[in-house]
Amino acid sequence: MQQFDALVIGAGLSGLTAASLMAKRGLSVGVLDRNAHPGGSCGAFKRGDALFDQGAAMLFGFGAHGFNPHRFVFDALEEPIDVIRHESMYALDFAGKRIEFKPDLERFTDDLAGLFPGERAAIKRFYADLETLYRDVVVGTPTFTTPDEMDGKRMMPQIKAHPRSYLQFLGLMNRSVADLLGRYFEDPGIFQFFDKLCSTYCYTTAAETPAVLGAVMFVDNHVGGTYYPAGSTLMLPGKLEKAIEAHGGTMLMRREVEGILFEGGRPCGVRCVGGEEFHAATVVHAGTVWDLYRRLLPPGKASRREQRWVESLVPTAASAVVYLLVRAEVVPTDALPVEMFALHPDRLADDEVTAYAMSLDDPTLCPPGTHVLTVVGPCLDATDPLDPQGCLQMKRRLVRRFLGVLERRCPGIGQAVLHCEVATPATISRYAGKYRGAVAGPKQMMGQHLMKRQHTRTRWKGLYCCGESTVMGTGTPTVTISGIAAANAVLKECGKEPFAWRPDMPGYVREVPRGHDATLHLAGTDEQGTALANAARRCCFCEHPRCNRSAPDLDVPGIMRRVAVGNLAGARRLAQEGTDACGPGLSRLERACLRAQQGEAPAPIAFVVGHLLNRPEKPPLQAL
Repeated sequence: MQQFDALVIGAGLSGLTAASLMAKRGLSVGVLDRNAHPGGSCGAFKRGDALFDQGAAMLFGFGAHGFNPHRFVFDALEEPIDVIRHESMYALDFAGKRIEFKPDLERFTDDLAGLFPGERAAIKRFYADLETLYRDVVVGTPTFTTPDEMDGKRMMPQIKAHPRSYLQFLGLMNRSVADLLGRYFEDPGIFQFFDKLCSTYCYTTAAETPAVLGAVMFVDNHVGGTYYPAGSTLMLPGKLEKAIEAHGGTMLMRREVEGILFEGGRPCGVRCVGGEEFHAATVVHAGTVWDLYRRLLPPGKASRREQRWVESLVPTAASAVVYLLVRAEVVPTDALPVEMFALHPDRLADDEVTAYAMSLDDPTLCPPGTHVLTVVGPCLDATDPLDPQGCLQMKRRLVRRFLGVLERRCPGIGQAVLHCEVATPATISRYAGKYRGAVAGPKQMMGQHLMKRQHTRTRWKGLYCCGESTVMGTGTPTVTISGIAAANAVLKECGKEPFAWRPDMPGYVREVPRGHDATLHLAGTDEQGTALANAARRCCFCEHPRCNRSAPDLDVPGIMRRVAVGNLAGARRLAQEGTDACGPGLSRLERACLRAQQGEAPAPIAFVVGHLLNRPEKPPLQAL
């Protein structure tokens, strides 16, 4: 039975953020997740030499300016990471009219006014007013916490400096984006345009979306910009995992928590499927509100009122993802890494998809002459996952539908597909823990928005929450904020210093150019470590590996994945734990490698693991 200071249930971005910050302050932290690899919906998987983003790929919050919680976390952790800034955030096909979301807000509003010439003056006034609120309230003095955890004393100087902006901002708390738009516009078309923006960001309509969120998100992407981790989204959770393990934390993967243990009215640990137990005086739940109240709390622990509240929450629409490897010539030369399609302005349709082609900025994701695409869209006709034939037919429909949309932008793409894979709502639920495939959790809509959602602190002392079910809601920056808030709440309870922004914080986020060289992937890693990481990237990070069947205690994919992101300490610890199992002949693991079974050169398992154990079995790094 292992004892920790804190246990975190769920290794998505919010849970990893909370765990890494607590570990940085010296707490003994264990992170449990039912999957083999961390990241939740932000991560990557491999098929041959192609690396696919599982879901979240367009990342806000890394910029030097604006709302930048990701940058704050890596600076606080003192953990280097390389990112690529998108020259333009994305393009939107709005009913056949293409608009590019440029970093320059003035240029963007000029382009938008070109679509709605009768609203030119109103568009300029709308964005000018929102930018003032954004700068005065959100980024004047960055406060990386959730509204339920805000310190009024810390906020007072900023409120006194901009009282009018704060009053206006507070006045938007219980109004919708549609209400806000009504103050400026008359053209029905522009209401439909912002409807699609809300749908893109929050999976809600303008009438559902709280105005305070609209006021931030309509401006933030232009000020802060959008980014992609160099080397794939494997890097973002991988670097957080590195920080956890560097400060003594433990990643407990392939452990599905089935219940939170209580003693004397407060949590004392968790029980996993199979009976294994882990103990801690603090538990942080980083999953959905449905999972917490329906499955993890002991029977009778939640009140009837809490149960009714949970059952009343409306989830976002179920989604599906199609992963494609295509020939490069089919992608237009003016394509952006993120392109969105809203072909029916008046309604949510099943052909409203977003295509991520991140290999346009990072060519190391796939073989030369190809591109990888992650295409996400609603799945309004989900089939019973227990019906294999129905699921197969649904997957075929999804591929036809998504390719049909992409054909408008990439003529001939259907004939250029080299690999295709589909994640149905059931797949998303299984691997990312999303309730019924609802990728954004409970809708961040009026009536269940902000403070009406799950708070960071529960009514059970010692049980905290973070993730998309909490106050901040959907998106990688917001779930990161929730993780910061949960970590700080625990740290305060333990009498340790919480994390707060300082203007003199050293920077650990490095921007690298698009089309960068592979050797630039690992900021803060020496030449030997980078070479070792590039060798480890040949591994397919298999969920069910063949290579370690003769040594089941040696987590080869876990070791190789850690090395690939520069987490040599964590990889070495795993290798040492499996030393007795792997024995003297590491090369036999390579003979069982999936690549070797397919007639290719295997992943250099013997070299990488041998190097970690200081007994290399292959030529030195310079020979690779």
